[in-house]
Amino acid sequence: MSLQQELMVKLKEAMKAKDSVALQSLRAIKAEILLAQTKGGTSTELTKEEEIKLLQKLVKQRKDSASIYKEQGREDLAAPELAQVAIIAQFLPEQLGEKELKEIISKIMKTVGATSIKDMGKVMGMASKQLAGKADGKAISTVVKQLLG
Repeated sequence: MSLQQELMVKLKEAMKAKDSVALQSLRAIKAEILLAQTKGGTSTELTKEEEIKLLQKLVKQRKDSASIYKEQGREDLAAPELAQVAIIAQFLPEQLGEKELKEIISKIMKTVGATSIKDMGKVMGMASKQLAGKADGKAISTVVKQLLG
């Protein structure tokens, strides 16, 4: 089932359940997909990689917003953002844990021949491609710094 089909099923379920947070999240995904498809004047289907990048972008936006709200002491505004993150994340592939991330990045470091923090760019480039959708860029960066540092 494609992302759009799955999205429509979830949207109907959220409407029937009168779940406003889920509706808002799902509609945001739908709007982003439509914008991405019609970008450039032509409507094209998105690839799986493009869909994952789009979903990751939406998750990152909401996490950033929630952290800003928390810094300002606005828990009432941060909670809905984090609730939306949980709903959007359902459509992403399962995220890797820190242990698996370290194993994969260690292999990448051996392949590239990285030994110092100067080689971080090489490792990050390869790791970002290989782990697209499976891990957050921030998490990858943190593990690379730990292993190279």
